[in-house]
Parts: sequence; structure tokens; C-alpha cells
Amino acid sequence: MTSLATPPARTETGLTNGELEAIRQFDACTISNAIETFGVRLANEGFADASIRCFAAGRIPMLGYAVTARVQGSSVPITGQRYGDRPGWWEYLLTLPAPRVVVLQDMSDRPGFGSFLGEVHSTILKRLGCAGAVTNGAVRDLPAVEAMGFALFGGSAAVSHCYLRLVDFGMPVEVGGLRVSPGDLIYGDCHGVLSIPKPIASKLPAAAARLVERERQIIDLCRSSDFSIETLRAIVSGQQ
Repeated sequence: MTSLATPPARTETGLTNGELEAIRQFDACTISNAIETFGVRLANEGFADASIRCFAAGRIPMLGYAVTARVQGSSVPITGQRYGDRPGWWEYLLTLPAPRVVVLQDMSDRPGFGSFLGEVHSTILKRLGCAGAVTNGAVRDLPAVEAMGFALFGGSAAVSHCYLRLVDFGMPVEVGGLRVSPGDLIYGDCHGVLSIPKPIASKLPAAAARLVERERQIIDLCRSSDFSIETLRAIVSGQQ
């Protein structure tokens, strides 16, 4: 008999919500190791460097499709005390599949001198289906953002928004050496931020589980009374 069950909801990139959730079960280090097993990029590519760190972790690992923008803050507005928001940015954001991750490049002469991402913008972004945001600039309002379960990754923390303004969006950007294009799959946790090649994304949980099991064998041996260099060598050799 033909099943009438509704198939799993898929994002525009072909991943189901279940497949995204399966990736979230592993930390960024394990996902990075699993990507290496597919040989799709070099081991020193595809992640942000140590200049980008986690300031608000959210309630679960951050995973979503990149929505890109650039900000700048080198000039004072001609009138008023600050630059206004650009509603077109919010409309553009909704053209990308959820869950979303905002990747914001600070193009200022002094990146991070002021912060574009704080409680207000994080609240807006969360309401618009974003799991978190990444910037090479600064972030602020950290206790409030942490409490709302929104992930924030940045180069520093700052007390003021200064005169930062959104200058454009929807183009490739770069944060911490990681180049990101709209729609790229972005993962982040306490270890940092990396991109996930979409062609292998659905295969990563199985590869990650195999790596975890291999590492567990070594860890269990090192903690057992049966440990010796010989048994360690045998396990490591058998995994190669």
C-alpha cells in the first residue's frame, strides 16, 4: 500500500530538518575532522581563525545558511546621532532558507571599534529565523543575548555602537580568514566557526560517529588497566 505520510521537510539546499539536527549532535572539532575524511578541501581551510571567538553560545550549536552583509563606521552621519536601519536588509534576509546565520564583515578602518550586533539587532535577527551571527567586528549586550539563546561570534566586545552603518548585503564576505558566500552552511560552537560543504553535509553525521567511536577506543584504553604502548600501537594501527 502506498504511504501517504508527509515526507521530511527539506530546505532549499536539500537537507531535511532531521539531517541538520543530526549534524548538531557533534561539536565543531568532530565535524571538522569528519569533513577531512571526504577530501573536499585542505585541512587548513574552511574555518575562521582564532581572531573570531564565541561570546554567546546560544542553547544549541549554531547551524544555518549564511546571510551576508557589510558594515562600516568611519564617518559621522551628516544629520542625527546615528545611521538608521535599512528595512531592505530584513527583506533580503528572508530570501535565504532558515535556519539562518548572519555573517557580517566590518569594513571600518578600525574593525571592532564599535558594535553593530547587540541585544536589539540580535532580537530582530532571532525573530527573522536566525540562529546566530558572526562578525570580525565587535559584539555587545552579551548577558542579554546569551539569555535569549542567540549565538554571537566576534573579534571583540565593545561598549558603543559608534557610527556603524549597514552599507550593503548579499555578497561574499570574509571574517577571520573564512570566506563566506550567501547560502553557505555555517556551523559554530564554543570552539569557533566553520563552513560545511553542502554536497557532503548529509553524510557528515555517519562519518562523525565513526570518528567518535575510533577516538573512544583510544580514550578507553588509556583509562583502563590494560594500557600499554603495545596495545595502544595495535589500536592506532588498526584504525589507519
